[in-house]
Amino acid sequence: MDRKIHDVLEAYHVMIRKEQSSPRELPPGGRDGGQDMRLRAVGRETGQLINILAKCLKEPVILELGTSFGYSGIWLAEAARAAGGKLITMELHEYKSAHAKEMATKAGLADWIDFRIGDAVQMISELTDGIDFVLVDLWKDLYLPCLEAFYPKLNPGAIVVADNMLRPGDENVRRYGADIRAKPGITSVLLPVGSGIEVSRFGG
Repeated sequence: MDRKIHDVLEAYHVMIRKEQSSPRELPPGGRDGGQDMRLRAVGRETGQLINILAKCLKEPVILELGTSFGYSGIWLAEAARAAGGKLITMELHEYKSAHAKEMATKAGLADWIDFRIGDAVQMISELTDGIDFVLVDLWKDLYLPCLEAFYPKLNPGAIVVADNMLRPGDENVRRYGADIRAKPGITSVLLPVGSGIEVSRFGG
């Protein structure tokens, strides 16, 4: 991993540590009103793992659901560049996508990223390429609608990673875990990495 990418990731890690140490200093924000300045990042361990998994694929089309401020996108774009693929990242809020694009430019990875803004389910339905890797990390009530949208577009051998799966009492993530395991051709495992990730593979 080159110096520019390393420096950008370290800048994110400083922000993550500050967020974790002073969570009450950040405005709550939300989906429909106010700017939510919380990173909600997957964290270093999960970032490293999705980078490794995506690099195992040849010329992958990588789909990220929930750009946020761009942390996980750096890991995925670095994998896309190394494997000869591309990253399509989707975000509801323009201000978050703009920050992510700025950081990707600093890392020298913007040419491997297609930034899209809008409703994730609708944008998934408009994809024409088959998908080789998916990171699901957006509002939890969208996990299932997004699964139904991207599942028919998965290429054989595709990998799907869903974050925040160890959230006690969250019915949305529980249903996602059950539903993806019920899909034909899917094998899946829940790993205690970060806040919990469901790693699924389609076909072979």
